[in-house]
Amino acid sequence: MAEFKEQLSQLRLFIETCKKDVNVLHLPELKFFKEYLESLGASVPSKSTQQGPKTTSNAQKENSNFGSTVLDDEIDDGSANESEVESDIELDNEGVISPDPEEPHEMGGDPEAEVSEEDQDKADEKRSEAQTAIGDGDYEKAVQLFTEAIVLNPGAAALFAKRASCFLKINKPNACIRDCNKAIELNPDNAQAYKYRGRAHRLLGHWEEAAKDLATACRLDYDDQANEWLKEVQPNAKKLVEHERKYARLREEKDLKDRLARAQKLREEREAAAKEFEDTRSPFADGAAPGGGGGGMPNISSLLSDPDILQALQDPEVAAEIGRAHV
Repeated sequence: MAEFKEQLSQLRLFIETCKKDVNVLHLPELKFFKEYLESLGASVPSKSTQQGPKTTSNAQKENSNFGSTVLDDEIDDGSANESEVESDIELDNEGVISPDPEEPHEMGGDPEAEVSEEDQDKADEKRSEAQTAIGDGDYEKAVQLFTEAIVLNPGAAALFAKRASCFLKINKPNACIRDCNKAIELNPDNAQAYKYRGRAHRLLGHWEEAAKDLATACRLDYDDQANEWLKEVQPNAKKLVEHERKYARLREEKDLKDRLARAQKLREEREAAAKEFEDTRSPFADGAAPGGGGGGMPNISSLLSDPDILQALQDPEVAAEIGRAHV
């Protein structure tokens, strides 16, 4: 097994040499090997007119300059860690309140069910009473009356939007959001539902969601109050958007730095392997390296006579890798 691993190591070094000098595959004594690769579907590049393989220093100049420039000039500028990124944003959280408990409340029955004329009339009566309670400033009572109306007519989006406005008045933004979600589900063009949901998000400190909903409300049916609320949340929302863009840019730069570092490491490993091949005489070496000199490259005919090596070369991926050798 140890001998086989050594032989595979020699084969790997041979492949690295092919990558550095395509002319190796065009040596007369390797004609049989080139034909074998082509029989497996590999494409062997034409013979190059360049004299000899590239030196390690030339390869580094061509392959490393771009990566080092990016790393030195750009990536270091975005090396802040996540805690630093998170701490560089200051929001005005005045007016933000603690969220109300996520307790379910009455949402009515099947909104698709047919509502009788009698139930419709009763629901209208409850709605009228709720409006009176709102005028009196009794929002808890208004919530109760709107709930009774919703039970009678569960398909009315306006009832959910009205009850949502009452939940806002008693500082229950989560309950308001649930009612607005239902109203929008029943009627996607209900501007009041977007308006109250946007305000509820503002009370919870959900600045981006608030800005989006309030802008939608103004687009569907312009409202001075909705526009004032929108202007109130826009500064924080813009800060968050800019912060997210900055964070995304830093993450992209970090990922790029990591990729370039991995690529640099791979180049160094390949160059080290090529140098090892150039500096180490193979136990099989009795031939001459391309361009003169002895012992620089193993005697491939001897190397490939080993049945284990030949079996490894039956792998199409190995053959294709050798066939892709380039300058």
